[in-house]
Amino acid sequence: MAPWLVRTSSQLVRRAARRLLSPSQHRRHRAPAPWKLCSVPPVPRTTSPAAGGGLWEFCSVRRFTGDSSPAAASTAEDGLAGGELELDFPGGKVSFVAEMNFLPESQKERINCYRVLDDDGRTVSGSKFQEVSKEMALKMYSEMVTLQIMDTIFYEAQRQGRISFYLTSHGEEAINIASAAALSIDDIVLPQYREPGVLLWRGFTLQEFANQCFGNSLDYGKGRQMPIHYGSNRLNYFTVSSPIATQLPHAVGAAYSLKMDKKEACAITYFGDGGTSEGDFHAALNFAAVMEAPVIFFCRNNGWAISTPTAEQFRSDGAVVRGQAYGMRSIRVDGNDALAVYSAVHIAREMAITEGRPILVEALTYRVGHHSTSDDSTKYRPVDEIEHWRTARDPISRYRKWVQGNGWWSDSDESELRNSVRQELLQAIQVAERMPKPPLTELFTDVYDEIPSNLREQERLLRDAIKKHPADYPADVRV
Repeated sequence: MAPWLVRTSSQLVRRAARRLLSPSQHRRHRAPAPWKLCSVPPVPRTTSPAAGGGLWEFCSVRRFTGDSSPAAASTAEDGLAGGELELDFPGGKVSFVAEMNFLPESQKERINCYRVLDDDGRTVSGSKFQEVSKEMALKMYSEMVTLQIMDTIFYEAQRQGRISFYLTSHGEEAINIASAAALSIDDIVLPQYREPGVLLWRGFTLQEFANQCFGNSLDYGKGRQMPIHYGSNRLNYFTVSSPIATQLPHAVGAAYSLKMDKKEACAITYFGDGGTSEGDFHAALNFAAVMEAPVIFFCRNNGWAISTPTAEQFRSDGAVVRGQAYGMRSIRVDGNDALAVYSAVHIAREMAITEGRPILVEALTYRVGHHSTSDDSTKYRPVDEIEHWRTARDPISRYRKWVQGNGWWSDSDESELRNSVRQELLQAIQVAERMPKPPLTELFTDVYDEIPSNLREQERLLRDAIKKHPADYPADVRV
Protein backbone atom coordinates (compact mmCIF):
# COMPACT_ATOMS: atom_id res chain seq x y z
CA MET A 1 0.00 0.00 0.00
CA ALA A 2 1.24 3.50 -0.76
CA PRO A 3 2.68 5.39 2.29
CA TRP A 4 0.24 8.28 1.86
CA LEU A 5 -2.68 5.82 1.95
CA VAL A 6 -1.35 4.18 5.13
CA ARG A 7 -1.02 7.57 6.86
CA THR A 8 -4.45 8.69 5.69
CA SER A 9 -6.09 5.45 6.85
CA SER A 10 -4.42 5.72 10.28
CA GLN A 11 -5.53 9.33 10.67
CA LEU A 12 -9.13 8.50 9.74
CA VAL A 13 -9.22 5.64 12.28
CA ARG A 14 -7.82 7.86 15.07
CA ARG A 15 -10.28 10.64 14.31
CA ALA A 16 -13.20 8.21 14.31
CA ALA A 17 -12.02 6.77 17.63
CA ARG A 18 -11.87 10.25 19.19
CA ARG A 19 -15.43 10.99 18.10
CA LEU A 20 -16.61 7.87 19.98
CA LEU A 21 -14.88 8.94 23.21
CA SER A 22 -16.73 10.94 25.88
CA PRO A 23 -15.52 14.54 26.47
CA SER A 24 -13.63 13.52 29.62
CA GLN A 25 -12.09 10.57 27.87
CA HIS A 26 -11.22 12.81 24.95
CA ARG A 27 -9.30 15.17 27.23
CA ARG A 28 -7.33 12.28 28.64
CA HIS A 29 -6.55 10.87 25.18
CA ARG A 30 -2.93 11.42 24.22
CA ALA A 31 -1.90 12.58 20.75
CA PRO A 32 -0.18 9.87 18.72
CA ALA A 33 3.59 9.78 18.73
CA PRO A 34 5.23 11.22 15.60
CA TRP A 35 6.24 8.78 12.86
CA LYS A 36 9.91 7.90 12.94
CA LEU A 37 11.87 5.32 10.98
CA CYS A 38 12.78 3.35 14.09
CA SER A 39 9.60 3.79 16.14
CA VAL A 40 6.15 2.26 15.98
CA PRO A 41 3.19 4.60 16.70
CA PRO A 42 0.44 3.35 18.99
CA VAL A 43 -2.56 1.85 17.21
CA PRO A 44 -5.98 3.00 18.47
CA ARG A 45 -8.27 0.23 19.62
CA THR A 46 -11.38 -0.11 17.50
CA THR A 47 -14.15 -2.64 17.50
CA SER A 48 -15.78 -4.66 14.78
CA PRO A 49 -19.44 -4.38 13.82
CA ALA A 50 -19.98 -7.75 15.43
CA ALA A 51 -18.89 -6.29 18.76
CA GLY A 52 -21.38 -3.45 18.44
CA GLY A 53 -18.78 -0.71 18.39
CA GLY A 54 -19.74 0.63 14.96
CA LEU A 55 -16.16 0.69 13.65
CA TRP A 56 -14.56 -1.95 11.44
CA GLU A 57 -10.80 -2.37 11.36
CA PHE A 58 -9.34 -2.04 7.84
CA CYS A 59 -6.71 -4.53 8.91
CA SER A 60 -5.97 -6.10 12.27
CA VAL A 61 -2.77 -6.88 14.17
CA ARG A 62 -2.78 -10.20 15.96
CA ARG A 63 -0.39 -12.17 18.15
CA PHE A 64 0.14 -15.74 17.00
CA THR A 65 2.99 -16.84 19.28
CA GLY A 66 3.86 -16.48 22.94
CA ASP A 67 1.64 -15.33 25.79
CA SER A 68 -2.02 -14.83 24.88
CA SER A 69 -2.97 -12.88 28.00
CA PRO A 70 -4.59 -9.41 27.73
CA ALA A 71 -1.43 -7.83 29.16
CA ALA A 72 0.73 -9.48 26.54
CA ALA A 73 -1.70 -8.43 23.80
CA SER A 74 -1.51 -4.83 25.03
CA THR A 75 2.26 -4.94 24.93
CA ALA A 76 2.20 -6.40 21.42
CA GLU A 77 0.10 -3.55 20.10
CA ASP A 78 2.45 -0.94 21.58
CA GLY A 79 5.49 -2.22 19.68
CA LEU A 80 7.47 -5.23 18.46
CA ALA A 81 9.10 -6.06 21.75
CA GLY A 82 6.21 -8.26 22.84
CA GLY A 83 6.93 -10.97 20.26
CA GLU A 84 6.29 -11.80 16.63
CA LEU A 85 3.36 -9.99 15.03
CA GLU A 86 1.42 -10.67 11.88
CA LEU A 87 -0.71 -8.36 9.84
CA ASP A 88 -3.99 -9.85 8.67
CA PHE A 89 -3.95 -8.03 5.34
CA PRO A 90 -6.04 -8.67 2.22
CA GLY A 91 -4.31 -11.53 0.41
CA GLY A 92 -2.94 -13.25 3.53
CA LYS A 93 -1.06 -12.74 6.78
CA VAL A 94 2.20 -10.79 6.68
CA SER A 95 4.80 -11.06 9.43
CA PHE A 96 6.40 -7.94 10.92
CA VAL A 97 10.15 -7.70 11.44
CA ALA A 98 12.18 -4.99 13.14
CA GLU A 99 15.00 -5.13 10.59
CA MET A 100 14.67 -3.17 7.37
CA ASN A 101 15.53 -5.33 4.33
CA PHE A 102 15.09 -4.68 0.63
CA LEU A 103 14.48 -7.61 -1.68
CA PRO A 104 17.47 -8.15 -4.00
CA GLU A 105 17.05 -7.33 -7.66
CA SER A 106 17.68 -10.97 -8.58
CA GLN A 107 18.35 -14.35 -7.06
CA LYS A 108 21.91 -15.44 -6.38
CA GLU A 109 21.62 -18.21 -8.96
CA ARG A 110 19.67 -18.33 -12.21
CA ILE A 111 16.65 -20.59 -12.50
CA ASN A 112 17.63 -24.07 -13.68
CA CYS A 113 16.67 -25.36 -17.12
CA TYR A 114 14.93 -28.73 -17.41
CA ARG A 115 16.29 -31.09 -20.05
CA VAL A 116 16.08 -34.77 -20.92
CA LEU A 117 18.47 -35.24 -23.88
CA ASP A 118 22.04 -34.01 -23.99
CA ASP A 119 23.53 -32.55 -27.16
CA ASP A 120 24.40 -36.05 -28.39
CA GLY A 121 20.84 -37.33 -28.06
CA ARG A 122 21.45 -39.39 -24.93
CA THR A 123 19.09 -39.21 -21.97
CA VAL A 124 20.58 -37.30 -19.06
CA SER A 125 21.27 -39.50 -16.04
CA GLY A 126 18.42 -39.29 -13.56
CA SER A 127 16.12 -37.40 -15.90
CA LYS A 128 12.39 -37.91 -15.49
CA PHE A 129 10.21 -37.45 -18.53
CA GLN A 130 6.92 -38.43 -20.09
CA GLU A 131 7.33 -41.67 -22.00
CA VAL A 132 6.46 -41.61 -25.70
CA SER A 133 5.58 -44.61 -27.84
CA LYS A 134 7.47 -45.54 -30.98
CA GLU A 135 4.57 -44.32 -33.11
CA MET A 136 4.45 -40.96 -31.31
CA ALA A 137 8.24 -40.57 -31.43
CA LEU A 138 8.38 -41.18 -35.18
CA LYS A 139 5.47 -38.85 -35.89
CA MET A 140 7.17 -36.10 -33.89
CA TYR A 141 10.39 -36.56 -35.81
CA SER A 142 8.68 -36.71 -39.20
CA GLU A 143 6.78 -33.48 -38.52
CA MET A 144 9.93 -31.71 -37.36
CA VAL A 145 11.65 -32.63 -40.63
CA THR A 146 8.56 -31.63 -42.62
CA LEU A 147 8.49 -28.22 -40.92
CA GLN A 148 12.16 -27.69 -41.70
CA ILE A 149 11.71 -28.55 -45.39
CA MET A 150 8.56 -26.45 -45.67
CA ASP A 151 10.35 -23.42 -44.23
CA THR A 152 13.30 -23.84 -46.59
CA ILE A 153 11.20 -24.13 -49.75
CA PHE A 154 8.76 -21.33 -48.90
CA TYR A 155 11.70 -19.08 -48.02
CA GLU A 156 13.24 -19.81 -51.43
CA ALA A 157 9.86 -19.14 -53.09
CA GLN A 158 9.80 -15.69 -51.53
CA ARG A 159 13.31 -14.99 -52.75
CA GLN A 160 12.12 -15.94 -56.23
CA GLY A 161 9.30 -13.39 -55.98
CA ARG A 162 6.55 -15.99 -55.96
CA ILE A 163 5.19 -14.96 -52.53
CA SER A 164 5.54 -11.60 -50.83
CA PHE A 165 6.79 -12.52 -47.34
CA TYR A 166 7.89 -15.41 -45.17
CA LEU A 167 9.55 -16.25 -41.86
CA THR A 168 10.97 -19.55 -40.71
CA SER A 169 11.07 -21.63 -37.53
CA HIS A 170 14.64 -22.87 -38.09
CA GLY A 171 16.10 -23.91 -34.75
CA GLU A 172 12.68 -23.96 -33.06
CA GLU A 173 11.20 -27.11 -34.58
CA ALA A 174 11.20 -28.97 -31.25
CA ILE A 175 9.16 -26.22 -29.61
CA ASN A 176 6.58 -26.33 -32.39
CA ILE A 177 6.08 -30.06 -32.72
CA ALA A 178 6.76 -31.33 -29.20
CA SER A 179 4.46 -28.80 -27.53
CA ALA A 180 1.71 -29.56 -30.05
CA ALA A 181 2.10 -33.30 -29.45
CA ALA A 182 1.42 -32.79 -25.73
CA LEU A 183 -1.91 -31.06 -26.38
CA SER A 184 -5.38 -32.30 -27.26
CA ILE A 185 -7.22 -31.20 -30.41
CA ASP A 186 -9.83 -29.67 -28.07
CA ASP A 187 -7.22 -27.30 -26.62
CA ILE A 188 -7.39 -23.82 -28.11
CA VAL A 189 -4.21 -22.43 -29.66
CA LEU A 190 -3.53 -18.70 -29.90
CA PRO A 191 -0.21 -18.44 -31.72
CA GLN A 192 2.22 -15.67 -32.44
CA TYR A 193 3.66 -16.21 -35.93
CA ARG A 194 6.48 -18.73 -35.48
CA GLU A 195 4.36 -21.77 -34.64
CA PRO A 196 3.20 -23.25 -37.96
CA GLY A 197 4.40 -26.62 -36.69
CA VAL A 198 1.58 -26.66 -34.14
CA LEU A 199 -0.89 -26.34 -37.00
CA LEU A 200 1.02 -28.91 -39.04
CA TRP A 201 0.79 -31.40 -36.18
CA ARG A 202 -2.97 -30.87 -35.94
CA GLY A 203 -3.52 -31.84 -39.56
CA PHE A 204 -3.15 -28.67 -41.63
CA THR A 205 -1.94 -29.96 -45.00
CA LEU A 206 0.95 -28.67 -47.07
CA GLN A 207 -1.62 -27.64 -49.69
CA GLU A 208 -3.46 -25.54 -47.11
CA PHE A 209 -0.19 -23.86 -46.12
CA ALA A 210 0.56 -23.11 -49.78
CA ASN A 211 -2.94 -21.75 -50.41
CA GLN A 212 -2.53 -19.26 -47.57
CA CYS A 213 0.95 -18.13 -48.59
CA PHE A 214 -0.19 -17.54 -52.17
CA GLY A 215 -3.48 -15.96 -51.08
CA ASN A 216 -5.62 -17.81 -53.60
CA SER A 217 -9.35 -18.50 -53.63
CA LEU A 218 -8.89 -21.57 -51.39
CA ASP A 219 -7.16 -19.53 -48.68
CA TYR A 220 -9.39 -19.47 -45.60
CA GLY A 221 -8.46 -15.83 -45.08
CA LYS A 222 -9.56 -15.04 -48.66
CA GLY A 223 -6.24 -13.41 -49.47
CA ARG A 224 -6.67 -10.63 -46.93
CA GLN A 225 -3.73 -11.60 -44.72
CA MET A 226 0.02 -11.61 -45.29
CA PRO A 227 1.67 -14.99 -45.90
CA ILE A 228 2.22 -17.13 -42.76
CA HIS A 229 -0.88 -15.65 -41.06
CA TYR A 230 -2.53 -19.05 -40.86
CA GLY A 231 -5.74 -19.92 -39.07
CA SER A 232 -8.16 -22.84 -38.83
CA ASN A 233 -11.51 -23.04 -37.07
CA ARG A 234 -11.55 -26.78 -37.69
CA LEU A 235 -8.27 -27.24 -35.80
CA ASN A 236 -8.94 -24.74 -32.98
CA TYR A 237 -6.08 -22.55 -34.15
CA PHE A 238 -6.76 -18.81 -33.99
CA THR A 239 -5.59 -16.78 -36.98
CA VAL A 240 -2.14 -15.28 -36.57
CA SER A 241 -2.13 -11.56 -35.76
CA SER A 242 1.01 -9.49 -36.37
CA PRO A 243 0.78 -7.06 -33.41
CA ILE A 244 2.93 -8.43 -30.60
CA ALA A 245 1.29 -10.05 -27.54
CA THR A 246 -2.30 -9.08 -28.39
CA GLN A 247 -3.22 -12.77 -28.35
CA LEU A 248 -2.28 -13.22 -24.69
CA PRO A 249 -5.33 -11.60 -23.04
CA HIS A 250 -7.51 -13.32 -25.66
CA ALA A 251 -6.07 -16.67 -24.55
CA VAL A 252 -7.01 -16.00 -20.95
CA GLY A 253 -10.58 -15.20 -21.97
CA ALA A 254 -10.77 -18.36 -24.08
CA ALA A 255 -9.39 -20.42 -21.20
CA TYR A 256 -11.87 -18.94 -18.74
CA SER A 257 -14.74 -19.79 -21.08
CA LEU A 258 -13.51 -23.40 -21.16
CA LYS A 259 -13.49 -23.38 -17.37
CA MET A 260 -17.02 -21.97 -17.17
CA ASP A 261 -18.25 -24.63 -19.59
CA LYS A 262 -16.44 -27.31 -17.55
CA LYS A 263 -14.53 -28.53 -20.61
CA GLU A 264 -11.61 -30.93 -20.21
CA ALA A 265 -9.39 -28.60 -22.22
CA CYS A 266 -7.10 -25.61 -21.86
CA ALA A 267 -5.84 -22.73 -23.96
CA ILE A 268 -2.22 -22.23 -24.93
CA THR A 269 -0.66 -19.08 -26.29
CA TYR A 270 2.81 -18.62 -27.75
CA PHE A 271 4.98 -15.52 -27.75
CA GLY A 272 8.62 -14.50 -27.97
CA ASP A 273 10.91 -12.91 -25.40
CA GLY A 274 10.17 -9.51 -26.92
CA GLY A 275 6.48 -10.02 -26.19
CA THR A 276 7.18 -9.92 -22.45
CA SER A 277 7.87 -6.20 -22.78
CA GLU A 278 4.32 -5.53 -23.93
CA GLY A 279 1.64 -4.42 -21.52
CA ASP A 280 -0.65 -7.19 -22.77
CA PHE A 281 1.79 -9.76 -21.36
CA HIS A 282 1.53 -8.38 -17.83
CA ALA A 283 -2.22 -7.82 -18.05
CA ALA A 284 -2.74 -11.38 -19.29
CA LEU A 285 -0.65 -13.04 -16.58
CA ASN A 286 -2.36 -11.11 -13.81
CA PHE A 287 -5.79 -11.74 -15.35
CA ALA A 288 -5.11 -15.47 -15.62
CA ALA A 289 -3.73 -15.82 -12.10
CA VAL A 290 -6.60 -13.96 -10.45
CA MET A 291 -9.28 -15.78 -12.46
CA GLU A 292 -7.47 -19.13 -12.19
CA ALA A 293 -7.83 -19.71 -15.90
CA PRO A 294 -6.53 -23.00 -17.41
CA VAL A 295 -4.06 -21.42 -19.83
CA ILE A 296 -0.45 -22.20 -20.72
CA PHE A 297 1.75 -19.22 -21.52
CA PHE A 298 4.54 -20.52 -23.73
CA CYS A 299 7.46 -18.12 -24.12
CA ARG A 300 9.93 -18.89 -26.91
CA ASN A 301 13.00 -17.15 -25.53
CA ASN A 302 15.18 -17.35 -28.65
CA GLY A 303 17.60 -14.63 -27.61
CA TRP A 304 16.51 -11.96 -30.08
CA ALA A 305 13.45 -9.76 -30.60
CA ILE A 306 14.31 -9.02 -34.22
CA SER A 307 17.59 -7.14 -33.59
CA THR A 308 17.13 -6.52 -29.85
CA PRO A 309 19.01 -9.02 -27.65
CA THR A 310 17.51 -10.19 -24.37
CA ALA A 311 20.21 -8.27 -22.47
CA GLU A 312 18.57 -5.08 -23.73
CA GLN A 313 15.03 -6.45 -23.37
CA PHE A 314 14.90 -7.06 -19.61
CA ARG A 315 17.11 -7.28 -16.51
CA SER A 316 15.24 -10.18 -14.89
CA ASP A 317 16.29 -13.80 -15.18
CA GLY A 318 14.39 -14.34 -18.41
CA ALA A 319 10.63 -14.73 -18.46
CA VAL A 320 10.28 -17.63 -16.04
CA VAL A 321 10.57 -15.45 -12.92
CA ARG A 322 7.65 -13.32 -14.05
CA GLY A 323 5.24 -16.17 -13.40
CA GLN A 324 6.04 -16.34 -9.70
CA ALA A 325 5.66 -12.58 -9.43
CA TYR A 326 2.09 -12.93 -10.68
CA GLY A 327 1.35 -15.98 -8.54
CA MET A 328 1.56 -18.83 -11.03
CA ARG A 329 3.70 -21.92 -11.47
CA SER A 330 6.53 -21.66 -13.96
CA ILE A 331 9.20 -23.83 -15.52
CA ARG A 332 12.25 -23.22 -17.69
CA VAL A 333 12.91 -25.89 -20.29
CA ASP A 334 15.51 -26.59 -22.97
CA GLY A 335 13.60 -25.57 -26.09
CA ASN A 336 15.92 -27.61 -28.34
CA ASP A 337 15.11 -30.83 -26.48
CA ALA A 338 11.93 -32.35 -27.91
CA LEU A 339 11.40 -34.76 -25.01
CA ALA A 340 11.83 -32.02 -22.42
CA VAL A 341 9.36 -29.73 -24.17
CA TYR A 342 6.85 -32.55 -24.61
CA SER A 343 7.11 -33.60 -20.94
CA ALA A 344 6.86 -30.04 -19.59
CA VAL A 345 3.80 -29.13 -21.67
CA HIS A 346 2.15 -32.48 -20.95
CA ILE A 347 2.37 -31.89 -17.19
CA ALA A 348 1.52 -28.18 -17.54
CA ARG A 349 -1.66 -29.06 -19.41
CA GLU A 350 -2.63 -31.61 -16.77
CA MET A 351 -2.16 -29.09 -13.95
CA ALA A 352 -3.97 -26.33 -15.86
CA ILE A 353 -7.06 -28.47 -16.39
CA THR A 354 -7.29 -30.55 -13.21
CA GLU A 355 -6.26 -27.76 -10.83
CA GLY A 356 -7.71 -24.84 -12.75
CA ARG A 357 -4.57 -22.73 -12.87
CA PRO A 358 -2.35 -20.91 -15.39
CA ILE A 359 1.20 -22.14 -16.10
CA LEU A 360 4.15 -20.24 -17.59
CA VAL A 361 6.67 -22.22 -19.68
CA GLU A 362 9.87 -20.53 -20.83
CA ALA A 363 11.75 -22.44 -23.52
CA LEU A 364 15.37 -21.45 -24.09
CA THR A 365 16.18 -21.77 -27.78
CA TYR A 366 17.74 -19.83 -30.64
CA ARG A 367 16.35 -18.30 -33.81
CA VAL A 368 18.79 -19.74 -36.35
CA GLY A 369 17.16 -18.04 -39.32
CA HIS A 370 16.66 -14.35 -39.97
CA HIS A 371 13.68 -12.76 -38.27
CA SER A 372 11.89 -12.78 -41.62
CA THR A 373 12.59 -12.27 -45.31
CA SER A 374 12.76 -8.55 -44.51
CA ASP A 375 15.71 -9.03 -42.16
CA ASP A 376 19.44 -9.74 -42.36
CA SER A 377 20.44 -10.96 -38.91
CA THR A 378 24.17 -11.01 -39.76
CA LYS A 379 24.07 -7.22 -39.37
CA TYR A 380 23.56 -7.56 -35.61
CA ARG A 381 24.63 -11.14 -34.75
CA PRO A 382 28.03 -12.83 -35.22
CA VAL A 383 27.93 -15.47 -37.93
CA ASP A 384 29.86 -17.99 -35.82
CA GLU A 385 27.19 -17.72 -33.11
CA ILE A 386 24.47 -18.56 -35.63
CA GLU A 387 26.51 -21.43 -37.04
CA HIS A 388 27.13 -22.90 -33.58
CA TRP A 389 23.41 -23.10 -32.86
CA ARG A 390 22.63 -24.37 -36.35
CA THR A 391 25.01 -27.32 -36.03
CA ALA A 392 25.99 -28.14 -32.44
CA ARG A 393 22.57 -27.47 -30.91
CA ASP A 394 20.20 -28.35 -33.73
CA PRO A 395 17.02 -29.83 -32.19
CA ILE A 396 16.25 -32.11 -35.14
CA SER A 397 19.71 -33.72 -35.16
CA ARG A 398 19.62 -34.24 -31.40
CA TYR A 399 16.20 -35.86 -31.47
CA ARG A 400 17.12 -38.02 -34.46
CA LYS A 401 20.08 -39.45 -32.54
CA TRP A 402 17.73 -40.51 -29.75
CA VAL A 403 15.17 -42.03 -32.14
CA GLN A 404 17.87 -43.77 -34.15
CA GLY A 405 19.53 -44.98 -30.95
CA ASN A 406 16.28 -46.78 -30.10
CA GLY A 407 16.45 -48.61 -33.42
CA TRP A 408 13.38 -46.82 -34.78
CA TRP A 409 15.00 -44.92 -37.66
CA SER A 410 17.57 -45.43 -40.39
CA ASP A 411 19.38 -43.42 -43.06
CA SER A 412 17.12 -44.90 -45.76
CA ASP A 413 14.06 -43.79 -43.79
CA GLU A 414 15.54 -40.31 -43.62
CA SER A 415 16.17 -40.11 -47.35
CA GLU A 416 12.72 -41.39 -48.20
CA LEU A 417 10.99 -38.94 -45.86
CA ARG A 418 12.85 -35.87 -47.12
CA ASN A 419 12.29 -36.73 -50.78
CA SER A 420 8.61 -37.40 -50.21
CA VAL A 421 7.97 -34.16 -48.32
CA ARG A 422 9.88 -32.08 -50.86
CA GLN A 423 7.91 -33.52 -53.78
CA GLU A 424 4.58 -33.06 -52.02
CA LEU A 425 5.34 -29.43 -51.19
CA LEU A 426 6.57 -28.54 -54.68
CA GLN A 427 3.37 -30.02 -56.08
CA ALA A 428 1.29 -28.01 -53.58
CA ILE A 429 3.04 -24.79 -54.63
CA GLN A 430 2.30 -25.45 -58.30
CA VAL A 431 -1.37 -26.05 -57.53
CA ALA A 432 -1.59 -22.96 -55.32
CA GLU A 433 -0.03 -20.76 -57.99
CA ARG A 434 -2.54 -21.88 -60.63
CA MET A 435 -5.57 -21.26 -58.42
CA PRO A 436 -7.40 -17.95 -59.11
CA LYS A 437 -7.30 -15.13 -56.58
CA PRO A 438 -10.36 -14.31 -54.47
CA PRO A 439 -12.75 -11.89 -56.21
CA LEU A 440 -12.49 -8.20 -55.44
CA THR A 441 -15.77 -8.20 -53.58
CA GLU A 442 -14.24 -10.32 -50.77
CA LEU A 443 -12.36 -7.23 -49.59
CA PHE A 444 -15.61 -5.92 -48.16
CA THR A 445 -17.27 -9.04 -46.75
CA ASP A 446 -17.22 -10.93 -43.44
CA VAL A 447 -17.32 -7.89 -41.16
CA TYR A 448 -20.94 -6.71 -41.30
CA ASP A 449 -24.03 -8.82 -41.80
CA GLU A 450 -25.21 -6.20 -44.28
CA ILE A 451 -22.51 -4.14 -45.96
CA PRO A 452 -22.99 -0.46 -44.94
CA SER A 453 -23.24 2.37 -47.45
CA ASN A 454 -19.73 3.72 -46.79
CA LEU A 455 -18.12 0.38 -47.71
CA ARG A 456 -20.29 0.10 -50.82
CA GLU A 457 -19.07 3.55 -51.80
CA GLN A 458 -15.44 2.48 -51.27
CA GLU A 459 -16.00 -0.58 -53.44
CA ARG A 460 -17.46 1.57 -56.22
CA LEU A 461 -14.51 3.97 -56.08
CA LEU A 462 -12.05 1.07 -56.19
CA ARG A 463 -13.71 -0.44 -59.24
CA ASP A 464 -13.64 2.97 -60.97
CA ALA A 465 -9.92 3.30 -60.21
CA ILE A 466 -9.20 -0.16 -61.64
CA LYS A 467 -11.06 0.69 -64.85
CA LYS A 468 -9.07 3.92 -65.27
CA HIS A 469 -5.68 2.41 -64.38
CA PRO A 470 -5.85 -1.34 -65.11
CA ALA A 471 -2.07 -1.67 -65.47
CA ASP A 472 -1.59 -0.68 -61.82
CA TYR A 473 -3.63 -3.60 -60.48
CA PRO A 474 -3.10 -7.40 -60.60
CA ALA A 475 -4.64 -8.88 -63.70
CA ASP A 476 -5.49 -12.17 -61.96
CA VAL A 477 -7.89 -10.59 -59.43
CA ARG A 478 -11.47 -10.96 -60.56
CA VAL A 479 -13.23 -7.60 -60.63
